[in-house]
Amino acid sequence: MSEDLSIHDFDYSLICEYFALLERQGPGSPAQTLRALSFIEGLDADSRIADIGCGTGGQTRVLAGQAPGSITALDLFPDFIHRFNDKARQAGLDDRVRGIVGSMEALPFADEELDLIWSEGAIYNVGFERGLREWRRFLKPGGYLAVSEACWFTESRPEEIERFWVEAYPEIDTLANKVQQVQRSGYLPVATFILPAQCWTEHFYTPQVAAQDAFLRLHPDNAAAADLVREQRHEADLYRRYGQYYGYAFFIAQKC
Repeated sequence: MSEDLSIHDFDYSLICEYFALLERQGPGSPAQTLRALSFIEGLDADSRIADIGCGTGGQTRVLAGQAPGSITALDLFPDFIHRFNDKARQAGLDDRVRGIVGSMEALPFADEELDLIWSEGAIYNVGFERGLREWRRFLKPGGYLAVSEACWFTESRPEEIERFWVEAYPEIDTLANKVQQVQRSGYLPVATFILPAQCWTEHFYTPQVAAQDAFLRLHPDNAAAADLVREQRHEADLYRRYGQYYGYAFFIAQKC
């Protein structure tokens, strides 16, 4: 396979098995989850929170440790949700935190049911602006949305990284344009901040080194597994060389 493949070119079951080995399925950190939460006001024991595209729930457990209320977390992959609920039970959170299998294109919530929608590194699956618009109806008036999204940090960048990201995620855009999309979608922008490089290196790529060894041992002589690991190593190398041009940013906004 070519190094120009994206993660979406691989079998879902293989992707799920690989990323289930990780605490987080995308760049982020507990500190940045809590930083985003610090901009959100008015939550109480009756608040309803949804974590969309939760993965195995690393960020959800951090959120639940500080945010009152109940959390419903949703992901497309049943194996992720099985692990999510196991970990919630182990952490003593299952009385107010539960994971369910579902699609972010058909969320199982009523209009104006939620006080907060959370989504770290996952809204790209439906598209940033589409997700903002379609999810808005589930928020109560004045409810909050907090999402992290891949962005360009500069107006121009080297051709290699430009090509990689545009092919992987055509909606990648600058921070300024993303904030405009938030506002156009019916929200008041509350805060925007860039995730530090450690969210990619220490919390996402470094843990993958051991996971890759374990994954390859589980799949000896499996060309697709080897290609998946090769692609993840390629992405890590791209970040090492071009991380000053792109990254994730958190967008916290309030429904107008």
